[in-house]
Amino acid sequence: MKTISIKTSTQAEILDAVNLQEKSLRFEHFTNEDAWELGKHLVEKVKTDGIEMAVNIRKVNGNTIFSYFSEGTNKMNENWMNRKFNTVLMNESSSFKQWALNMEKNYSVESMGMDQKEYVLCGGGFPIKLTNGEMVAVVLASNLPHEQDHMFLVNGIASFLGIEEVPQINA
Repeated sequence: MKTISIKTSTQAEILDAVNLQEKSLRFEHFTNEDAWELGKHLVEKVKTDGIEMAVNIRKVNGNTIFSYFSEGTNKMNENWMNRKFNTVLMNESSSFKQWALNMEKNYSVESMGMDQKEYVLCGGGFPIKLTNGEMVAVVLASNLPHEQDHMFLVNGIASFLGIEEVPQINA
């Protein structure tokens, strides 16, 4: 799979990659047990990669069904994840996609009619969608630069689903 850089790629190239990620990373079903297994998988990736990360999975009704905060994370990470959750829920797409949609327009959260205390345009929130397109949950990550939070989730979900190749995006 192609790797693109957010520094040298066009908005269209980034959006094409994100759209393919979101279309590829779908679940046949997603229960609370599935959330537990995905969450454990992501935590193992945190430990294997030697990174400090907060991970959270929430149903679309806001109910937290998995939560993990490694050493080196704090309440600020929870605040970021709350805002990322709201952004994904509002748009039914990744928070990174919302950043990419607005990168060239230089829009702010406020110019889109949203409160910056409640929403954020950056990576780290990814929709859990079923193969029929229904969004049932949101998986969140916080503590790395936003494009790395996004790719942590994309690569973690892909490996959980047994998908070997997804578009890669780096700084």
